[in-house]
Amino acid sequence: MTAPDPVRAGKALGGAAAAILLMEGIAVLFVPRGIAQSGEGLTSTRLTVVLVLAVLLILASGVQRRPQGLFVGTALQVPLLLTGLISGAMWFVGGVFLLIWLYLLQVRKELLGTPFGSPPTAPPGPPAG
Repeated sequence: MTAPDPVRAGKALGGAAAAILLMEGIAVLFVPRGIAQSGEGLTSTRLTVVLVLAVLLILASGVQRRPQGLFVGTALQVPLLLTGLISGAMWFVGGVFLLIWLYLLQVRKELLGTPFGSPPTAPPGPPAG
């Protein structure tokens, strides 16, 4: 099944991808609080890694209109999931966000025919006259 208006569907799915990445960035900002209360605590290295990841996720939400935006967002799912090495609860949070991201790519594939790349241009309509 493909969308009747692939350009519009592509824009809507790009907005959804941006929203997911923004929510991921905000969720990662809650990680330092959990790290501080566990194990070794909040070291400067851990804090730096978490803050850099949060900033990258938020910045990636802004590039979802560009052709490489989905590639950037997909690549950032790996470090998000690996934050589980820092805080055990992030295995769950990262896994949930990864499943949401994969679902978005699946919907995009069904509506646009491809999970990545630019949406196809609208077919030429009747001449305006």
